Amino acid sequence: MGMIERIFTLVFGDGGRGVHETVEVFRENAEAAATRSAEMQAKALEQFAGEFEFPKRGLFDRVMDAVNRLPRPALALGTLGLFIAAMVDPVWFAARMQGIALVPEPLWWLLGAIVSFYFGARHQAKGQEFQRQITRTLASVPAVVDNLERLDAVGRHAESPGAADTRRDADLTLEAMQPGPNPALRAWQRGADLGR
Repeated sequence: MGMIERIFTLVFGDGGRGVHETVEVFRENAEAAATRSAEMQAKALEQFAGEFEFPKRGLFDRVMDAVNRLPRPALALGTLGLFIAAMVDPVWFAARMQGIALVPEPLWWLLGAIVSFYFGARHQAKGQEFQRQITRTLASVPAVVDNLERLDAVGRHAESPGAADTRRDADLTLEAMQPGPNPALRAWQRGADLGR
C-alpha cells in the first residue's frame, strides 16, 4: 500500500493541488483562459481608443475646424433654400433678388475670388492627385504594349498554317498524318455496341 501511495503522491502531489496541476497539463484552465482573453480584449480596445484619440486642442482650433467645414454645406443648402423660397413666396423672393441686383460689381468680384480660392485649392489638390495617377499609368504603357505584341505574335503563330510543322523529321510527319489508336473512342464504341 505504501508503494501505491507514493506513486499517487508522485503523480498527483499532495492533496488536490497535484491533481489540479496534472489536469492542466492535458486541458487548459478555463478560468485562466477567460482572464487572458478578457485582458487581451481590453488591451486591444485600449489600443484602438489610442489610435482615434486626438490631442487636446484649444477652443480656437475647434472653432476654426467648424468654420472650415461650413462653406460647402452652407452654399448647397442655401441654394436649395432659394428654390424653396421662390416656390413658397414668389413676391418675397423677387424683393430679395432685387436687393441682390443692387450689389456693386466689385463686391461680386471679391465674392468670386474668395469662393474660387476656397474651392480652387481643393480642386487643385484633387487634380494633382489625378495627374500623378495618370503619370503612373502612362509609365506602364511600354510594358503593356510589349506584352500585347508578344501575345499577338503567339496568336498569329498558332493560327498560321504550319504551326504544327514537323520540320524535317520524317517519322514525326508520318505519325502526324496517320491517326493512332484512341482508347477513349474505342471504349465509347464498345459501350454503344453493348447498348444495342
